[in-house]
Amino acid sequence: MRHNYSGRKLSRTSAHRKMLYRNLVTALFEHERIQTTAIKAKEARSLAEKLITFAKRGDLHARRQAARKVNDPQVLRKLFDEIAPRYAERPGGYTRILRLSGGRKGDNAEMAILELVDSSVRPKSLDTRKRKQARRILKAEEKAEAKAALLEAAEEREHAAEEPEAETGASEPEDEQK
Repeated sequence: MRHNYSGRKLSRTSAHRKMLYRNLVTALFEHERIQTTAIKAKEARSLAEKLITFAKRGDLHARRQAARKVNDPQVLRKLFDEIAPRYAERPGGYTRILRLSGGRKGDNAEMAILELVDSSVRPKSLDTRKRKQARRILKAEEKAEAKAALLEAAEEREHAAEEPEAETGASEPEDEQK
């Protein structure tokens, strides 16, 4: 039995595995949403949640601990300045794993999206039906905007046509007074 064995080896050496997790977590904090295999996402999730907890603490020691795992100083700054305040009231569960249907082309590996909960990144439509529906909505909105622009242009032309008539009408009474 496999009691009290945590973590997956992922057919890598320990140094390679640690660097893989660091790269995944750095990319997650940089883009707030990454696509990877489901197993790698599960493993990177625990590290990401620990780092967000460090960032919520916010002291120098926590920043140094997080800097050991995040490769890019700008991403570390983003983690402490933008991401941590977003989760200040949340007791945990900062990430979400969304499994994608179908395997990866080539090796049929199960793919997943690892993302931060309440992220500012808008998710892409994965389902073709949803994509088609979104396209229809966009086309309808574009048509409505184009129709509104045409109506506005027509109103401006009518208004411009009315202005010279008003000027000629105002000049006629002056001629009568002479």
